[in-house]
Amino acid sequence: MMTEDKFIFYRKQLDRVILFTSLICTLAILFHIGYNRNNEIERLINAGLEWCFYFFAVALSLKTLTAFKSRSAVTPRVSEAILCFYFVAVTLIDNYHFAGAAGTKLVKPEWIYLGIFAVLVVEVSKQTLFFDQFYFNPTLLFVLSFLLLIIVGTALLLLPNSAVHGQLHFVDALFLAASSVCITGLSGIDVANDLTRFGQTVVLVLVQVGGLGIMTFTGFFGYFFSGGFSYKNQLMFTELIGENKVGSVISTLYKIVFVTFLLEFIGAVLIYFTLDNDMFISSGEKFYATIFHAITAFCNAGFSIFDGGLTHPYVKFNYPFQLGIIWLYIMGGLGFLVIFNFYELVSRFLVSLYHRIFFKRPIKHRSVVIAFNSKIIGYTTLCLIIAGFLFSFFLEYNYTLREHESGFGKAVTALFIGTSPRSSGFNTVPMEGLAFSTVMIILLLMWIGAAPGSTGGGIKVTTFAVAALNIGRLARGKDSIEVAGRMVSEDSVARALGIITLSLLFLGLSIFALTVTDPEKTLLSLAFESFSAFTTTGLSLGITPRLSDAGKLVVILTMFIGRVGSMTLLIALVKKAKPENYHLPAEQVNL
Repeated sequence: MMTEDKFIFYRKQLDRVILFTSLICTLAILFHIGYNRNNEIERLINAGLEWCFYFFAVALSLKTLTAFKSRSAVTPRVSEAILCFYFVAVTLIDNYHFAGAAGTKLVKPEWIYLGIFAVLVVEVSKQTLFFDQFYFNPTLLFVLSFLLLIIVGTALLLLPNSAVHGQLHFVDALFLAASSVCITGLSGIDVANDLTRFGQTVVLVLVQVGGLGIMTFTGFFGYFFSGGFSYKNQLMFTELIGENKVGSVISTLYKIVFVTFLLEFIGAVLIYFTLDNDMFISSGEKFYATIFHAITAFCNAGFSIFDGGLTHPYVKFNYPFQLGIIWLYIMGGLGFLVIFNFYELVSRFLVSLYHRIFFKRPIKHRSVVIAFNSKIIGYTTLCLIIAGFLFSFFLEYNYTLREHESGFGKAVTALFIGTSPRSSGFNTVPMEGLAFSTVMIILLLMWIGAAPGSTGGGIKVTTFAVAALNIGRLARGKDSIEVAGRMVSEDSVARALGIITLSLLFLGLSIFALTVTDPEKTLLSLAFESFSAFTTTGLSLGITPRLSDAGKLVVILTMFIGRVGSMTLLIALVKKAKPENYHLPAEQVNL
């Protein structure tokens, strides 16, 4: 009779075999989709994948049937059971043959690929929480995760089947991968016409993972499929996701992923019913376009698969569609802290209202649940939205708004112009047709950006708010910043000053480098490109495809610094000073 220790040993060995097999199968799938164009090789790959599919079905069945002997948590055992059901169900279904692809008589190859990818995600996720065996600076790990994702994305985009007209130029592939991971939206190629559906899907996945952060996905799936976090893992993720309480790390990870998918789903529903069926050759194409724009909008990436982007005639005057996009990128730019706070406030009110109506209980007035940071973000964001709308409406009334006949159309377009620069990157009007004064306003809005903890970039609205409040404090001669019944700490003021200084320094260096690599371009267009890259906005005055390779490399570096944060990058690279037990005499500096 097999002892429990032997059983666990064999189960671990089976896990290793499944992981290795799923990795080989995934590489074969990527080779077939991204590179192969030979029918004979396609037949052999499909035949091999079919046998691997049977193996996974048997292996997962064994693990599910013996799950009661496993020491693992309930969650990973449930996930394995769900996967087992999928593989067995697909294996038993033999009446959905697919035509045109030789090598298997199972089902459509997409179902095989989906199952294999799911197995790989589950097995890799079990290995992602090994960081507690080593020492890692969480900030440095955050930076390296983006670098790794950019490298993987570049490799996938370099596959011949990613592009319509053959393999992409290396710099263009690197540029697009960096722009996708950094959720910027700038591109040296036409995503709609130069990329195949496979290439566009690679961009979409990079945007989704880059928008939330690869470590967020790693932590979520790692916990979900392994069933636990070590204390060191929890400490690491408190820094990565900005959570103050160690005990709330797991719930925060779940909330972030759940809220992201929920809002993207709601946005996709709103978008789907506003799109004209005449734009698409099939319902599948319409569904894909809906998902693509919902994800890129919420992640503030700015990529579009419409010819000409959102200036396409079918969507340029489709104002309900534009309102759906606006709602998505504003929600993505608010940050998860604000969304969580708003949800808690609304849920408390609805529960109290329910008890009031059905049980005649008085509404309980509990303590305010809106956090101080949420108030700062909310008020500042509202002011910026109103200011951006008013400036855009009056400055562009005799320019880009003239082609919109109705007042409603002018208002929606002005709202789009005024809110998109704060990191979304979409544009419904030609950027080259904007008035010079509007371009200046856009530069300011790009620099301010979105909220901390969001999918947007820029110096963040809280930094801008603290800097503005500090100016008011100095003008009135007050010793501290007091707002919303609270006093802003001096550490926050110092950090805001540091972020602003570093942002201007990096922007200056980026603009200077571009004037060296691309001296024939105008200073305004180069400055606009640098601001757009550093703030991960994605708007351009039309020079991105015409930049030299050296200029594109400068923009890539600018995008990366802007995405991870100049202050974050500095913290990751500079060794922390040890606390001193003494204080030097203070001196006043003449400013």
